[in-house]
Amino acid sequence: MNIGQAAKAAGVSQRMIRHYEGIGLIPAPVRTEAGYRVYSSADVHTLRFIGRARDLGFPLEDIEVLVRLWRDRSRASAEVKALALAHVKGLERKIAELQAMKRTLEHLAATCHGDDRPDCPILEGLSTGPDGPAAIKPANRRTVGGGR
Repeated sequence: MNIGQAAKAAGVSQRMIRHYEGIGLIPAPVRTEAGYRVYSSADVHTLRFIGRARDLGFPLEDIEVLVRLWRDRSRASAEVKALALAHVKGLERKIAELQAMKRTLEHLAATCHGDDRPDCPILEGLSTGPDGPAAIKPANRRTVGGGR
């Protein structure tokens, strides 16, 4: 099947397939004489595996390890479990960060009158932060979920 068919069958974009090939996550496919990529059902199965791992939030570095472990039928499952549990810990940290952000925003919104007055506790809270006037340099700013 061609890249469009493989992308549709695997539930990933053509762009992501090319990216995975470029970084070596999947091997380069066979090409026709005209240079078109040709994918097998095994390639699509691997792409689905990668897509599911991405859906679960695994970073590409971990997905590379997972694909290698998946292909290695002699591997011990302990390494796979350790990788999954480490990812769970990371998700728990992100969840805690998101819950803290939610609580802060709820508090700021609850203190805002939301009327025609110019004073706004939300904007004041964003400008001062929890520890006083904001002096955060962009390099020190932390993002959750991949940025702004």
